[in-house]
Amino acid sequence: MTEGREAGSRSQAWFGAQGRSGMVYRSWMRNQGLGHEVFDGRPVIGVATSASELAPCNTHLTQVAEAVKRGVWQAGGLPLQFPTMATGETLMRPTAMLYRNLMAMEVEELIRANPLDGVVLLSGCDKTTPAMLMGAASVDLPAVMVTGGPMLNGKYRGQDVGSGTHVWKFEEEFKAGRMTAEECFFAEGCMARSHGHCMTMGTASTMACLAEALGMQLPGSAAWPAVDARRMETAQAAGQRIVRMVEEGLRPSRILTREAFENAVRVNAAIGGSTNAVIHLIAIAGRVGVGLGLQDFDDLVREVPTLVNLMPSGKYLMEDFCYAGGLPVVMAELLRGGLLHGEQITVTGRTVAENTESAERADSDVITGLDAPFQPAGTGIAVLRGNLCPDGAVIKQSAASPHLLTHRGPARVFDTPEAYHEVVDDPELDIDENTVIVIRYAGPRGYPGMPEVSNVPLPAKLLKAGVKDMVRVCDGRMSGTGYGTVVLHVSPEAAVGGPLALVRDGDFVVLDVPGRTLHLDVDDAELTRRRLAWRAPAEQYTSGYTWLYTQNVEQAHEGADFGFLRGNRGYEVPRDSH
Repeated sequence: MTEGREAGSRSQAWFGAQGRSGMVYRSWMRNQGLGHEVFDGRPVIGVATSASELAPCNTHLTQVAEAVKRGVWQAGGLPLQFPTMATGETLMRPTAMLYRNLMAMEVEELIRANPLDGVVLLSGCDKTTPAMLMGAASVDLPAVMVTGGPMLNGKYRGQDVGSGTHVWKFEEEFKAGRMTAEECFFAEGCMARSHGHCMTMGTASTMACLAEALGMQLPGSAAWPAVDARRMETAQAAGQRIVRMVEEGLRPSRILTREAFENAVRVNAAIGGSTNAVIHLIAIAGRVGVGLGLQDFDDLVREVPTLVNLMPSGKYLMEDFCYAGGLPVVMAELLRGGLLHGEQITVTGRTVAENTESAERADSDVITGLDAPFQPAGTGIAVLRGNLCPDGAVIKQSAASPHLLTHRGPARVFDTPEAYHEVVDDPELDIDENTVIVIRYAGPRGYPGMPEVSNVPLPAKLLKAGVKDMVRVCDGRMSGTGYGTVVLHVSPEAAVGGPLALVRDGDFVVLDVPGRTLHLDVDDAELTRRRLAWRAPAEQYTSGYTWLYTQNVEQAHEGADFGFLRGNRGYEVPRDSH
C-alpha cells in the first residue's frame, strides 16, 4: 500500500494498518467515493474550517476550504475538511473571548485525535485566529493559516465607512442630535457589504496581519479582500505549501520562536494594531514555551513608528492597505530600519527577509515610510504600571487624544457597564469632561470572559456640548475597531481583589502615559482599610464550561489562557480505537 511513497507518515498509523483496524479506517472513508490509491502513504492534510452562519465574518470559509483542497490535491496530498467552533464577537454573548480557550482546546484535540500529517487553519473573526494558532501550536504538526480576508470598504453618502469604528462614531452623532435614527438604520446597511471580517485595523485584521508577521501565513495573504479572486489563489497556494511542509518536517515550533514574536509585536505597533493582540500573542507564546511578557509590548516598540494610516488610528481601510502593498511593504520598511529579525524562518521555508525582498509600496499615504511616518516612534501600545495596576494595563496611544495622555481627574465608578448605560443619557449626570470613568468587574473572571465594554460612550450631555473624548479605565477589553483614551486590561482585575475594586467616587486618578503610570491618589493606609473591608463577588457559576473558565483562567497580563493548557502536548499517535 505504500509503493512509490515514503512510509512512516503519521496518518499511516490509521490508513496503513493491517487487519481489522486498517479495514475499518479505510472502508468507512471510502463511503465518500475515495479510491484505494489515496491511502498509499501520501500526506493527509486536515482543513480546519470555522465557517458558520453564526459568525458572519466566517461564512465564506466553506468556499475558501475548497480552494485549499484543490491545492492539496495538486501537491499530491489527501485533504480532509473538518469543522471547528466559530467564536464570532459579532453575536456571541457575553463575549467570544470566553470561548477562545474552548476553541483552542477543540482544535488541538481534533488535530491530535485524527489521522493527520498537517493542517490548514481557516479563520476569520478575531478570536478564531488566535484560538486556532494556540491549538495547532500545542500539537506541533505542520500548520499554515489562511485567514478569510477583510470585507470591501463600507460606503455611506460618498465616504468610506469602517466596520466597528463608524458604529461608535454614528452612535456619538446620534446621541449628540446630529444624526437621526433613520439615518443610522440606513448607515448600518452600508458597512458590511461583502463577505469577510472587519475592514478596519480591528482585532480580526490585526491578528490576520500578525499571523503573517509570525510566519504562519503566506506573505501578503492577510490583506486580500475576502471576495477578491486572489483570496482563493492564496488559499490554493496554502494547500500546495502544507504538503511540502509535511515532507520538510517544518513545524510551528521552528517558526514560533522568540524572534518571531518580537517581529509580531513590532509589526503590531507599525500597523496601529489592536490592544487585543497583547493578550492573544502572550497566550500563543505560552503554548510554545516562549517567554513573552506584557512589558515586551512597551520595550520592543519604543523605536517603532506607526506606518499604516488605517482606521481607527487613521482614515483608510484594509482594501486600501491591500492595494498599497499590504503587510510585506510594512515588514520590508521595518527591516530597512533594522527593526525586525530578517533571518526568521516562515511557512514558506524562506526567511522574512526573503519573503519581503520584492515588496513594493503603491501608495505612500496609506503605508508611510520610516523617514516620514504616519505617527512618530513611541505612539504604539503603552504599558502602564502603578498602584491601580500593579501587574500592568495598556493603552493604544495612536487611537487616544494627545491632550488626555497626561490627566488627573476624579473617578466616577460603575461596577458594571450596564449601570453606566442606565444613566449615560441623564442630563443631570454628575460627570464632566475631567471625570475619569471607571468600569470594573469586567475582567476575565468578573464578567466572565473580559468583554469589549471598556470604550463606553461619553455622556450624552457632554457629546452635545462638543466633548470628543474622556479618560476611561477598565479591567475589560476594547474592540480593535474602537478609539479614545481608554486604559484597558487593568491587572489584576477587580473580581480577584485588584486595586480597581477599591476605587471610590471622587478619588483622583492620575494618568501619565509618557511616564507609563496609572495611579490612584489615595494613601496606602486608606487602601489597606478598604482592602480589609472588600468582599469578593459571589460565585455566579457552579458547573459547566463557564465554571471551568472562571476557575482556571489566568489574568490579562498572562494572556487569559488556562494554566493547564500552556505548553506543547505533541502529536503522538493515540492508542487504537478498535
